[in-house]
Amino acid sequence: MSAAAPASVVGDAAAPLLELRGVSVSFDGFWALNDLNLRLAPGELRAVIGPNGAGKTTFLDVITGKVRPTRGDVLYHGRSLLGTPEHRIARLGIGRKFQTPRVYQNLTPRRNLELAVSRRAGPLDLLFGRLDSTARDRVQHLLGVVGLEPHANRLAGGLSHGQKQWLEIAMLVAQDPQLLLVDEPVAGLTDEETERTSDLMRQLAGDHTVLVIEHDMEFIRDLQAPVTVLHEGHVLCEGSMDQVQSDPRVIEVYLGSEAEGEFN
Repeated sequence: MSAAAPASVVGDAAAPLLELRGVSVSFDGFWALNDLNLRLAPGELRAVIGPNGAGKTTFLDVITGKVRPTRGDVLYHGRSLLGTPEHRIARLGIGRKFQTPRVYQNLTPRRNLELAVSRRAGPLDLLFGRLDSTARDRVQHLLGVVGLEPHANRLAGGLSHGQKQWLEIAMLVAQDPQLLLVDEPVAGLTDEETERTSDLMRQLAGDHTVLVIEHDMEFIRDLQAPVTVLHEGHVLCEGSMDQVQSDPRVIEVYLGSEAEGEFN
């Protein structure tokens, strides 16, 4: 997979892959999102940060069809996703990785990926059918991409937390999504696993559009990607990490006046 060059600006002059236009979401009068506007270019790597309650989870829920906006629209390839069921949105090429790894603990990483790669609809074929050579090569390639070749035939339940995160990411990539939504991939990871995860995100960008939500500022810095800061359901600011870390609004609402050093 090709690595994307670090982007210095947010957005692209070309038609966006994904666009949120004036999206607002109200839960019994509480505005979880409030006039949120965002564009993602094809192949872009984007980091999204924000304090707890900033609307990050709702933001992902709207994109994937779990929550319908009270106002506004979500466009994918220029077409509205409003009213499209979650499973159809997934089939359109939008994959989401949740905070907690969702892998089959009692199967090997290889078997997890075989199930993800398989296009068979029937449950018996899915469980007992054989993959063709192209699919087997794809599984082997993905094991290499996420560094799990040495662990391919052990039970996934015995993997480290970071390895389970990589396996789930590989399972998403196996389904060839154009857009990867990755929620807090380094929570609970070691420093070495965190560094490897940032390398993986950069590697996936270009072939995929990758949006990463994370609280770990060192990880965000290592991504070398444009950063969007959410606050109270809307975009507070966007820019490079250097621009964001020096913005007084970010320091005030995200880090607090005594936590400025976390960005330095």
